[in-house]
Amino acid sequence: MPTSDVPDVSVVVIVYNDEERLPRAVRSILDQTLNNLEVIIADDCSTDGTERVARSLEASDPRVRYVRLEQNSGGCSAPRNRGIAVARAPHIMFLDSDDELPRHACKSLLLVAEETGVDFVTGEVTRLFEESNTTGLWYPHLFTEKRVVNGIAERPEYFFDHLSTNKLYRTSFIRDNALTFPEGIHYEDQLFSAQAFSLAETFAVVPWSVYTWRLAPESVSISSSRHKIQNVADRIGVARLIDTWFEENGRGELRAEKDYKFLRHDFRLYLGDLPFRDADWVAEFADVVNPYLDEISDETYARLSREERICIHLLRTGRLDDLQVAARQLGRPQLAPRFATEEGEATYWGAVAPTDDTSRAALDISEWYMREQVLATGRIRHELTSVTMRGPVLHLEIHTYDPAGLITEGTQASVKLAAHKTPLTVPLTLHPEGDGQYVSKAALDLRKVPVGKVGVATRRHPVVALERDGARRTDILLAQHDQPDFRATVTYHKFGIHHLRIRAEQKGAGRLEVTWQRSGVLKSLEPLGPYARKAKGKVGKVRKILVGNEGKATAYDAVSKLPRKRSLAVFEAMEGRGYADSPRYIYEELKRRNLPIDVVWSYSGDRSSFPKDVTLVRRGSFAYGRALARATYWVDSHNLPYLYPKPKGTRYLQTWHGQTFKAMGFDVPSLRGASDIEKGRFRAAVGRWDALVCPSAEFERTFVPAFEVSADLIRSGYPRNDVLVRWAEPEQQARAAGVREALNIPADKKVLLYAPTFRDAARRTGQSVRVDFEALAPHLSDEWIIVVRTHPYDRFKIAPELGHFLRDGSSFADINDVMLASDAVLTDYSSLMFDYANTGRPIVLYTDDYEAYKGGDRGTYYDLEDIAPGPMVTTTEDLAAVVRDLEGTQERHAQRYARFQEMFCSYETGHASKMVVDAFFEGGTHE
Repeated sequence: MPTSDVPDVSVVVIVYNDEERLPRAVRSILDQTLNNLEVIIADDCSTDGTERVARSLEASDPRVRYVRLEQNSGGCSAPRNRGIAVARAPHIMFLDSDDELPRHACKSLLLVAEETGVDFVTGEVTRLFEESNTTGLWYPHLFTEKRVVNGIAERPEYFFDHLSTNKLYRTSFIRDNALTFPEGIHYEDQLFSAQAFSLAETFAVVPWSVYTWRLAPESVSISSSRHKIQNVADRIGVARLIDTWFEENGRGELRAEKDYKFLRHDFRLYLGDLPFRDADWVAEFADVVNPYLDEISDETYARLSREERICIHLLRTGRLDDLQVAARQLGRPQLAPRFATEEGEATYWGAVAPTDDTSRAALDISEWYMREQVLATGRIRHELTSVTMRGPVLHLEIHTYDPAGLITEGTQASVKLAAHKTPLTVPLTLHPEGDGQYVSKAALDLRKVPVGKVGVATRRHPVVALERDGARRTDILLAQHDQPDFRATVTYHKFGIHHLRIRAEQKGAGRLEVTWQRSGVLKSLEPLGPYARKAKGKVGKVRKILVGNEGKATAYDAVSKLPRKRSLAVFEAMEGRGYADSPRYIYEELKRRNLPIDVVWSYSGDRSSFPKDVTLVRRGSFAYGRALARATYWVDSHNLPYLYPKPKGTRYLQTWHGQTFKAMGFDVPSLRGASDIEKGRFRAAVGRWDALVCPSAEFERTFVPAFEVSADLIRSGYPRNDVLVRWAEPEQQARAAGVREALNIPADKKVLLYAPTFRDAARRTGQSVRVDFEALAPHLSDEWIIVVRTHPYDRFKIAPELGHFLRDGSSFADINDVMLASDAVLTDYSSLMFDYANTGRPIVLYTDDYEAYKGGDRGTYYDLEDIAPGPMVTTTEDLAAVVRDLEGTQERHAQRYARFQEMFCSYETGHASKMVVDAFFEGGTHE
């Protein structure tokens, strides 16, 4: 029952012929944590059982009211307007019958509205894709923080937030301004929202989801009918209505911002669809949109991406075949044009250089630096010219366009298709056909695609892989939109029958798509309802006991009771990510001495960095547990999993992976305040260590007490730093030269290694990359190449237009490779600075978020300003100036650098590997 006669919020649910989904939408409102609300079901004269369902909902809860239009309006506006007219609450929201409200939406929005007194509050929208059961956010960059905006002119980007359903409005704001949804037109939200934003003195933004927009697999909504030319005309029509309203209400200055939103959102949707339309449709589309495009200013067009400007120019000049080719590049920065033409110092899109100034300006792609790219990051294009099926074998003919000249002698090509884990790989022979063009053929026997132990139900896309001198890339394979569909039935050995469908993807880039569907007995593995899910849960519990951590712990405990294998050692670096860190150099010292120790290396993913002759075991497998249980020696640089107690007779050497700038161990508040159980697990893990490698007295002062280390300390410096101390020796110089060659770094360019650390609260977001490379490139690209090496806990992808200036250093498992190849390092708060100081080369610190970093939850051991061995810069301009004058910069910081080395490199002699082997291995006996 309502807590008062007047509800706090009225939620208008519009419905038409949706008897099945309406109860779900209404229930999402009635279950809100705000109880004092009303639900107004506004029925657009449904002809199915919606009225019966709605009246039943009304009878079941006094908060539900049902109103019905006398005749169907054909749109969303009339039922919403009816809801506005009868709403009783001081605040109002709108909901479509196929969508839902998150449980706290009404209360959280109301609290902000009452706190701020704004005209309306807007929040994030979660889009739920029902076919895949995945979610995405609606323009998430608009909803990063809670804020109050003093009118749309202050933050015009909110024109992109044109939905009416993710907002809570003051009802008086709507009624006093006579705001209604326009009837008789589609995309009514856009006009209503543009008016609301323009009329609001203030509005608030909240950074949480307040609306769940459910997208059905075969949606028939107006917004998903972009294949209809009338749909295009409707978009143009509502845009013109907004323009007229701006002019009539004295807000003409907002037109440019609305036009930018129109181009980047509404119009952009159709551009992305053009590769999947026939020639007649594209011609009609041009006739509809070009008159409106002619009214938009050049200044607005200049704000678009180069790809978008190229498409619009081709559209407005009638080059519609070229337009469909160009439209495939939108949002796909590594996808090349088919052709690029050089004229003087300029490069133009297309096979022929433009002849007029307007076309030259629109088609100039010199900013992509296509001829200065490398294989890993440059632009390339693979198109299918023919797809046929003979039995279960898929025959492909591929036309590869390489206008940047990335494919050279020695480039190996293949087609890869994965359904489970390991892909089917079929080699390609690229036959030259014209300048920068290649043709090739591949036969994919779908019977040979691995499908796992129980088959698959999945949708995947073949890719073309290119590799040369250690550099590799994979690219999408574009299909013709009108390619025939093929179907095949394949029986996989032991895995039963699968039905396959091969077709052209009708969205995005238009890739070739292969779909697997289980059949027969295998199909029963796919849950069909609550009983299947329950059975699957029981099976999962049994599986966890047998092959999960419980089973592994049981097996490990049994094997660990057996005698040690005295010659066996298990080595692990970086949690198994590669052949690197101090364990690598200790292992190589063991080999140099030819000690009778059999080493097994742990790996967790890519095995390519390991020498061919080493024995590998997958981290976390049963074999991994058996090796740990039998080994006499454990050598590790992070911490072996808590799951494995150290057996009696095993000795554990912990090398750790860096000195400490940020707080560690029990100096971290989250661990210090953790439960006794969690702290006990941490102490037990550290208690396994028998010896710890120490690089400096500062490490002993900070790390050792923070971890409550009781192990013996080996004051040797880090074995991994031996090569940095001895960087001038021929062996290290040759290693550095090999890295430069692998990264295609010209001989006349210097190398700046950029290696930022991760941010605890933003792992795998790319937010550790603080430098604006696009702004920095004009200052440094003539003299420098920047090798970007992010922390393994983060991610970063080089934009192709910056491939002339940047290289990706993540392919080297051992970061020493890129440190040796560099002339200077740019970092922030990474422990890499302590290692790099062993080279004596310049260290620059980019610290634009230093106050936030040092004031974070973890905290730091030092004030960076007190210990920094080089300049701390916070702007692109200062960074460019420092790098251009590195010699002078290093002279000015010479004393600080020397003090830094004294503090953090005091144990480093270049012979740590020998000292560690002497201390840990040579003192024992070996069989």
